[in-house]
Amino acid sequence: MDLELQDVHVLVTGASGGIGLETARLFLKQGAKVTAHYNTTSSTLSTLITEFGSTRIVAAQANLTAEDDVARLFSESTAALGPVQVVIINHGIWPTEDVPVAKMSLARWQGTLDTNLTGAFLVAREYLRGLEGASEALKEKASICFVGSTSGKYGEAGHADYAASKSGEARLSQLSLRFVDKGRPALAYGFTLSLKNEIVKIAPKGRVNCVSPGWVRTAMAEEALKDPLIVYRALATTPLKKVAMPWDVATQIIVLSSAKLSGHVTGHTLMVEGGMEGDLLD
Repeated sequence: MDLELQDVHVLVTGASGGIGLETARLFLKQGAKVTAHYNTTSSTLSTLITEFGSTRIVAAQANLTAEDDVARLFSESTAALGPVQVVIINHGIWPTEDVPVAKMSLARWQGTLDTNLTGAFLVAREYLRGLEGASEALKEKASICFVGSTSGKYGEAGHADYAASKSGEARLSQLSLRFVDKGRPALAYGFTLSLKNEIVKIAPKGRVNCVSPGWVRTAMAEEALKDPLIVYRALATTPLKKVAMPWDVATQIIVLSSAKLSGHVTGHTLMVEGGMEGDLLD
């Protein structure tokens, strides 16, 4: 099926691994042009550049917690492939150590929220600023899709910083992510829901949605998934009894980003978690 993404310029943050890499690949297969963002590692993107060519995909480095870096990212992306029409805000961190709120340092709390929530805000803001000067034809495809986490819905003991960051984005745009490379909950509600009402002031058909995965088999999660107890707890309330693959999440991102398929869908958080009903508590 033609998703009408041919030559649409898509910027994917955190595109060097896991869900981001698979998402970039699927957009390219649909004929889109892709700016694949990374912060520290770009080696995984070389295969996509070789396969699809430098006129279709560019790898772009940026620290998304720095305003100047985010502005540079969009400036360089636009110079290379034209104005960004669709943005997938997928980047994020998940500190591995379990730390209850009573013992959590301010540095850890701020570090997680800076990356997962403030970084998402800076990317979304720069995208909207660029969209203001775009042609009406380019605005027709305008879309933001956050990658959140189930922790934004259910919480996550020992990782309140991550859960709060995912829930906030969701509140900002109806996006919440959890174990998608260990993601961001604040996105799924406040941020998503606010932005879906603002984007239409700039692009009347612009949409904002969120995809919130549960456990996903990525390099970041692979070590943890070797522990049978962790797998048991992760799947205890999941009817499908399986861990998602990056493809499972990326396909839903593509669907929500397609104006043809999802042109009347906005402010929505799509849970991609096998029917998960919550966390199994100790």
